[in-house]
Amino acid sequence: MRARNSILMAAMALALAAGWPARPAQAESVVRYGISMADIPLTTGQPDRGAGAYQFTAYTIYDPLVAWEMDVADRPGKLVPGLATEWKVDDNDKTKWRFTLRRGVKFHDGSEFNADAVIWNLNKVLNDKAPQFDKRQSAQVKTRLPSVASYAKIDDFTVEITTKTVDSFFPYQMLWFLVSSPAQYEKLGRDWDKFASQPSGTGPFKLTKLVPRELAELSKNPDYWDKKRIAKTDKLILIPMPEALTRTNALLAGQVDLIETPAPDAVPQLKAAGMKIVDNVTPHVWNYHLSVLPGSPWTDIRLRKALNLAIDRDAVVGLMNGLAKPAKGQVDPSSPWFGKPSFELKYDVAAAKKLVEEAGYSKDKPLKATFIIAQGGTGQMLSLPMNEFLQQSFKEIGIDIDFKVVELETLYTHWRKGAADEMNAGITANNIAYVTSDPLYAIVRFFHSGQVAPVGVNWGGYKNPKVDALIDEAKQTFDTEKQDALLAQAHALIVDDAVLVWVVHDTNPHALSPKVKSFVQAQHWFQDLTQIGLE
Repeated sequence: MRARNSILMAAMALALAAGWPARPAQAESVVRYGISMADIPLTTGQPDRGAGAYQFTAYTIYDPLVAWEMDVADRPGKLVPGLATEWKVDDNDKTKWRFTLRRGVKFHDGSEFNADAVIWNLNKVLNDKAPQFDKRQSAQVKTRLPSVASYAKIDDFTVEITTKTVDSFFPYQMLWFLVSSPAQYEKLGRDWDKFASQPSGTGPFKLTKLVPRELAELSKNPDYWDKKRIAKTDKLILIPMPEALTRTNALLAGQVDLIETPAPDAVPQLKAAGMKIVDNVTPHVWNYHLSVLPGSPWTDIRLRKALNLAIDRDAVVGLMNGLAKPAKGQVDPSSPWFGKPSFELKYDVAAAKKLVEEAGYSKDKPLKATFIIAQGGTGQMLSLPMNEFLQQSFKEIGIDIDFKVVELETLYTHWRKGAADEMNAGITANNIAYVTSDPLYAIVRFFHSGQVAPVGVNWGGYKNPKVDALIDEAKQTFDTEKQDALLAQAHALIVDDAVLVWVVHDTNPHALSPKVKSFVQAQHWFQDLTQIGLE
C-alpha cells in the first residue's frame, strides 16, 4: 500500500510539473483525456502514430469524404456520408467512382469546402510534384489509398476517382483521407510546420493550443455542419501519457477525466475509487507479422505454426485482467470472414516443440531471431509485458527472440518500408496491432501479393496464388454475401499458412471518472470524441 501511495504521489507531482491543466472554476466544460501516446499525433490533416491516432487529431479537426458510424455501441458501425453525401461506381466502367460533395460546409478559417479543395488534398498526399505535397502526410496515408490511379474535378461539388482495377472495397479506403484547408495553407505562407499549430479543417473541434509532447487543446466548433456531432464538451484536452501506470494514477489523482488502456492490475483499485471501466468488441488483433522472404527462418511453415502453438492465450488475457480475447485468426470466429481453417490456434507446447525439432532446433540448439516492437502506444496494449511473456513462451520451445524496442512512430516507419527494406536487415517480424474492421483492412492489405510493402502493408512478402485469386474475385463483385464467402475462404487459407502469429483481440478498454456521464464505446478502433460529456 505504501508503494502504491508513493507511486500515486509521484504521479500527482509529475502531473503538476508537466503542466497538465487543472479543471477551471468557471462554467466552461473541459474534458482532460490521458492518451497512450508519447506525443500528440500530427495535426496537419493526416495524423501519424497509426490508426489509433485518427480518433485524436483526424476525426476531431477534420472530416473524410466517407465516414464511419461511431455513435453506436451495440453493433458494428457502417460506412456513412461524410463530406460526400453519396458515392457510386459507374455501371459502364467500374473503375470510376463519383463522389457528390456536401454543400454549405466551411473550413474553420471560413473558406469554402468544394471539389477544388478535395483535388488539392489528393495532390497534397499523392502527387510529389504538387507545390503543396507534404512528405510526412503522404507517408501516413499513401499506403492506405493503394487503389487510386487518378482523380478529376467534374464540377464544383463532384469529384471522380479512378481506381487501378475494379475494387468494390474502394470506399473503405476513403475513410483514411482527410481534407485540410488550402486557404489556410496559403495564409500561413505555404508552410506545413506553421499549419500544424494553426490547422484548419471542417471537423467538430478546432485546435486552439498545441504543446508538443504535453497537450493539445481542442475547442468545440459550434458551427459544425453535422448537428448530431456537435461536441458535448467545450474543450477537450489530449495529454500524452505512454505509460499505463502513469495514466492510471493520473486518473486516480483527478488530473485527467478519462484514460485509454488502464493498467490491468489496477482495475480493481479503479473500480473501488468509483471509476467506470468501459470496453467493447473491437476488430483489432495483436500479432507478430512474420517475414517469409528468402533467408527468414519463418519461410518454414513448421516454425510459424510452432510459434502459434506455443502461446497460452488465456494467460495473456489474464495478464490483461480480462481486457482482451484469445485470437483464433486475423478476425474473430464470429466474423463472416472467418471461414473454416483446419489449423487451430491453441496452446499445445508438445506439438510446438515437435515442430521446432523437425525444423532442426531445440532448447539446447535454439533458433535465434530478432523482432521489432514498440515500447507502447495506442493499440499496442501492454506492449512490453506482453512481449516479455511471449518471449519466455517461445524460449520454452527452442526459439530465442531478441527484441529491438523502438518508439511507436519509428516502428510504423519500419512497417511501411517492408521486410525487404535495408532498414529491416536482421529483423524477421514486427509487432504492430492491426485494425480488422472491414474487408480491406482485415484481409486485402496484409495478405494480397499486390500489396507487398512498400506498395501496401503486406510487410512480410506473403504470396499465395489461391489467396490472391479469392481476394481478386471478391474485389470484382459488389454482392456482399459473395464477398463474405470469398473472404472467408481466403482467411481459412491464411490461418492454415500461419502467416502471422495471432495472440489476442483487443477490447479497447477505457477508464472514466464518475464526472464523465456520456461516452459511446464503438465497436471499432475509431471512437467519436464528440460524444464525451461531463455531468
